[in-house]
Amino acid sequence: MSNELYPKFPVLVVDDEPLALRSYQMAFLSSGIDNVITCGDSREVLNIVQKNELELILLDLIMPHVSGVDILKRLCEEHPHIPVIMVTGVNEIESAVECMRLGAVDYILKPINAEGFINRVEKAMELRDLQRENARLQRSILGREAGFLPHPAFGEIITCDSGMYSIFQYCEAIAKSRQPVLITGETGVGKELFAQAIHALSGATGEFVAVNIAGFDDVMLSDMLFGHRKGAFTGAMENRSGIIEKATDGTLFLDEIGDLSMASQVKLLRLLQEREYSPLGDDNVRRSNARILLATHHNLMELQKNAKFRKDLYYRIATHHIHIPPLRKRKGDIAMLVDHFINGISTEMGKKTPSYPPELITLLKSYTFPGNVRELQAMMYDAVSSHQSKMLSMRVFIEHINRNSGGAAALTANEQTGERDSDWTVNLENLPTLKQATESLVKEALRRTDGNQSIASKMLGITPQALSARLKKHSDFSD
Repeated sequence: MSNELYPKFPVLVVDDEPLALRSYQMAFLSSGIDNVITCGDSREVLNIVQKNELELILLDLIMPHVSGVDILKRLCEEHPHIPVIMVTGVNEIESAVECMRLGAVDYILKPINAEGFINRVEKAMELRDLQRENARLQRSILGREAGFLPHPAFGEIITCDSGMYSIFQYCEAIAKSRQPVLITGETGVGKELFAQAIHALSGATGEFVAVNIAGFDDVMLSDMLFGHRKGAFTGAMENRSGIIEKATDGTLFLDEIGDLSMASQVKLLRLLQEREYSPLGDDNVRRSNARILLATHHNLMELQKNAKFRKDLYYRIATHHIHIPPLRKRKGDIAMLVDHFINGISTEMGKKTPSYPPELITLLKSYTFPGNVRELQAMMYDAVSSHQSKMLSMRVFIEHINRNSGGAAALTANEQTGERDSDWTVNLENLPTLKQATESLVKEALRRTDGNQSIASKMLGITPQALSARLKKHSDFSD
């Protein structure tokens, strides 16, 4: 357990009644908020604000010496970034309207209901988080330079792509937020690596706890997340903590949330909104301060349309959204990744690092990589483990591509991207002639391989000699 106070910066409570101040403190402590400054004299407020960076101010409306309204005016003029919640025992609409007009973020009536009060305080703290993130993001964008160097936290993500660098900068801007982060992208793009980077950047003192929740039913998921008490169900022979407790002061990464049942989605929504949970068989409510990151390869908007994913949960988890592009959208990374994997795998296997023919990169760039970086890594493992000479053989790569693309590795790209990759569009009313189709296929193969006839012939399923003969016969192929 961490000894750090929460939140990082204190909450200032201003009220001239000592009993009220004690009540606030008890409510805060019961919800895990233990970084609180109390003030019983309204004349001291501005001095406290000048000496401390504050998370939030709770300000009583009616006090001797200086009224809450007068303090609010000064705070909004001199410290507009600090959220202020007004508290009063007077139920006057005019007072509430005036306070909100002056800049207060909320207006609460006494006597205070502890649960509702804490919820509104936490919403104001979330607002402060978002303000900080916006400021960090603006600084990041304004300070972007051509020679951007990624933070060491991204060391495991091999890329030279400018779009990926933009994602790195966004991750840095939101890293210290307590809000959820949704990470989307196809299988194999490295979603967990981004989650680990955000955790490292956050400065969290607790663990990074990752779990793939695909295939879990509601009871299994609840048991894994929240734990159980002895006797909660058949086979529960002793108390067991859940992974949400293991992630205290740290980060919980939930992968494949698109596979959650509707019942499990309700429990996850409560955890995210209220930061509360109960172990199975235990009526006592516990609170969690773990940062929650979530990932999926599914299109959650489509799942919503089909009533398979709750809209309220989607909007709660998508406060920050990171979408990682597939490898076919950043083929400039392939050469870097090949070098990285060859060196790492050779060292792991105790082999001398082999070289590879230049046309290997051209071949790989012609492939669509449905399994993304993970698939490329698997190909490299297979090739390095089986190579016997100084030069890495292309045989493993060609066989893999042929198995996964029917001998026409690059010709399925339009199916995955929705892009038109050839010179003609197939439709039922106006089919191309056989000659036109052949010309288009040959041109497309040459374009994708940068004119490399050897690799283009493999994509087309013919010999290099046959392709060469076609090119000589139809010189317009190379135009």
